Amino acid sequence: MDHRLEWTRRHFFSRSGTGLGVAALASLLPGELQARTGGMPGIPHFAPKAKRVIYLFQSGGPSQMETFDYKPRLTEFQGTNLPESVRMGQRLTSMSASQSSFPVVPSRYSFAQHGKSGAWVSELLPHTAKVADDLCFLKAVHTEAINHDPAVTFLQTGSQVAGRPSMGSWVVYGLGAETEDLPAFVVMISPGSGGTGQPLYDRLWGNGFLPSKFQGVKFRSVGDPVLFLTDPPGFSKENRREYLDALNQMNEAAFAESGDPEVMTRIAQYEMAFRMQSSVPELTDLSKESDSVFAMYGDESRKPGSYAYNCLLARRLAERGVRFIQLYHRDWDHHANLPKGLPKMCQQTDQPTAALIADLKQRGMLDDTLVVWGGEFGRTVYCQGRLTKDDYGRDHHPRCFTIWMAGGGIKSGMTLGETDDYCYNIVSGGVHVHDVQATILHCLGVDHTRLTYRFQGRYFRLTDVHGNRIKEILA
Repeated sequence: MDHRLEWTRRHFFSRSGTGLGVAALASLLPGELQARTGGMPGIPHFAPKAKRVIYLFQSGGPSQMETFDYKPRLTEFQGTNLPESVRMGQRLTSMSASQSSFPVVPSRYSFAQHGKSGAWVSELLPHTAKVADDLCFLKAVHTEAINHDPAVTFLQTGSQVAGRPSMGSWVVYGLGAETEDLPAFVVMISPGSGGTGQPLYDRLWGNGFLPSKFQGVKFRSVGDPVLFLTDPPGFSKENRREYLDALNQMNEAAFAESGDPEVMTRIAQYEMAFRMQSSVPELTDLSKESDSVFAMYGDESRKPGSYAYNCLLARRLAERGVRFIQLYHRDWDHHANLPKGLPKMCQQTDQPTAALIADLKQRGMLDDTLVVWGGEFGRTVYCQGRLTKDDYGRDHHPRCFTIWMAGGGIKSGMTLGETDDYCYNIVSGGVHVHDVQATILHCLGVDHTRLTYRFQGRYFRLTDVHGNRIKEILA
């Protein structure tokens, strides 16, 4: 039988004039058409406050009690067992569920109020304290997952089950790109103080069931920032152009045969890679940055792959029109040796984080750049394992934790949410992970209930069937 007559359901709908393939193709075409459409038709739904997002993800779960959620009464409870009236039978991880007691341990670090807003910030974060009036603290965020992988997956994709599109992919799918020379969604990873931390899988910035054009592109710290960016020896730029022209002709013939929009995605990605051969080296050449900029971000900002370097690169990516910039910094998972490990993590991240806020602000970019800082959950008030005079650890705590947001569309110098004296339950102002996701989209001019994609017979969205924008913090 002629293989051209062997129609599949996918082929039928992709070639149908009213099928999904045509609509998807319109959003995949490169060049001027993509720039004109700006993503999906009708999006943004309303005037955006932010053009882009920089998400500073602190992988592992920073302790809110040692950073931003000041709990002075914990000194009164030191060493006492966490009351059942506070815990109320809430779920525990397998790492501490077998403990015979749950001794309360207060933070050993002092707090002070900063700025006109009077925000409480730990002594571990002196640089962040200086920009406190530019931040909006959410101190009563809660999630459903209690272990790392489902919690990170939930925050990044809106589902604990792997396979959904990442937040950055949803944003780029809806809004398109501002630049043709760099990916619209860029990811960078830096190691923590121990150089390990929880694993981070590529699916966390994957496109899921969205067309593959919308997946994040990971920049590496060793060798070419993007794989195969450099031509092999003896293969000139002119050779690359001729090769791509021939390959594109073959792909265009394949598209004419099948109507599969992924073929056009492939063409667009090859062309993007060709343009990146010029744009990425210019992006990563920091020689024109002044000494004062490096001093602002700290000494580590000269070291490729460090968190400080990635923060500086994030600003450069934002300047060049990248829509969604995701930084992952690993090793915040302090089940033990917290007094040793946490200060190192804060030292690595505090100065470059604050520098990014200050740098964006002085360049007039903070107004239209949304910056988000936080991990996948918080930590327990009780000690995991044996509590000693000099050492303690904290287990995972999804019931309440702190993140902060700053910039485009967010009120500055405010705090929303309150936890109880044990930092175990929410007293007021609780917000769910889906609420945070809905608010990020809102700042970009997107109604989270209307950014959908039909897959396997139903319409999906980042927030699933949940989520409300956090009205109290919207500027």
